Amino acid sequence: MTGHSWAVIGAGPAGIAAVGRLLDHGVAGDEIAWIDPDFAAGDFGTKWRAVPGNTHVSLFLDYLNASPSFRFAEAPHFELTDIDPGQTCLLGLVADPLMWISQHLRERVKSIRAVATELTLRNRRWLVRTADAEIEARNVILAVGSVPKKLHHPHLEEIPLEVALDPHKLAKLALEDATVAVFGSSHSSMVALPNLLDTPVREVVNFYRSPTKYAVYLGDQILFDDTGLKGNAAQWAREHIDGTYPERLERCRVDGPEFCEQLQACSHVVYTVGFTRRQLPATPQWGELEYDPANGILAPGLFGVGIAFPEYGIDSFGSGQYRIGLSKFMQRLNCALPLWLRYGT
Repeated sequence: MTGHSWAVIGAGPAGIAAVGRLLDHGVAGDEIAWIDPDFAAGDFGTKWRAVPGNTHVSLFLDYLNASPSFRFAEAPHFELTDIDPGQTCLLGLVADPLMWISQHLRERVKSIRAVATELTLRNRRWLVRTADAEIEARNVILAVGSVPKKLHHPHLEEIPLEVALDPHKLAKLALEDATVAVFGSSHSSMVALPNLLDTPVREVVNFYRSPTKYAVYLGDQILFDDTGLKGNAAQWAREHIDGTYPERLERCRVDGPEFCEQLQACSHVVYTVGFTRRQLPATPQWGELEYDPANGILAPGLFGVGIAFPEYGIDSFGSGQYRIGLSKFMQRLNCALPLWLRYGT
């Protein structure tokens, strides 16, 4: 068993940010254990590279330059830096610098390629169990990420979200004469729909609950920043959802009179209905733990960050929303980490 001051579980954008900011705050590299099964920039690097982002490049660059320990000024050339900062980009262009940062951060800390399965507080220290090891740390940051939510329609053949959002993977499926149900009206929905319409499907039926919502840029603030459509997805939705439906696209409200009949006619399904926290390491002492959305605290010495534990904020218009995005994860750490450094066991 090895002892550390901090353990960070997860190596996606939030986990990378957590390791960088711990180093920035003077925590020695050999006092940080970093645990992840892949160290491949999380789902950014393994699932979502082909997805057009809904964040301006300038905000991605803000994240990459926010931590001195990232040493992004010393990075090799990345295509991301060639793009207009006011435009959006494919997420793969962000994954590449994330991978570079992750690899050199691993050289400074104790990186452990494993899945954390259990957390136990004992003698004022957290014991992190994996299949092959036990890691002891005074404090633990959970940056475990999220997985797509699903509905229960077992008679339909599911197309996984990571396939529906990647035209190259989608093209490998035999979808001739398929009728595909797409549940949702989110950013992912407005990426999956045109991707499906570019295949030889017979029809796509978009099942939705509410009208589309668009982010509006207002100088130094954004209306519906975390809930509204942006970028290419917003442009497509304006033209083809709130404009003229493309051929082979139908829409149906889930509470509408034609729902059951329309759904019964479908053969496949894509769920674009949001994300839910990836399964946490078990905590036998307490069972299911909830976090404080104002500061990310779960228990003494146990903290959460990233899409699994998003900050809840009220904007200047009075709208409340969970703050999701790389720059927002970094902002959360900037505010919360000084508190976490004092709220240990």
